Amino acid sequence: MAELTSMMNIGKKMAQKLTAVGIGSPEKLVEAGSKEAFFRLKVVYPQVCLVHLYALEGAIQNIEFNCLPEEKKRELKEFSNCLKGAPPKS
Repeated sequence: MAELTSMMNIGKKMAQKLTAVGIGSPEKLVEAGSKEAFFRLKVVYPQVCLVHLYALEGAIQNIEFNCLPEEKKRELKEFSNCLKGAPPKS
């Protein structure tokens, strides 16, 4: 089984945090998806931010997080805001 750190955007610390929330392999991350993985991280590590969510999505898509399409970034930002209790933008 491949290591999480073999994925784009996933360093040692992120891999440790993902493993702590039950996502211990690239396959598990892809299966969970970026939003579910971020939600699990947010419960245990409230300081994770939008950039972490971008990094997770980039890892799944195998692209640098800052190369995500703007539409995907907007969607992820709305999701992150909902977790903070902010109303979605109209």
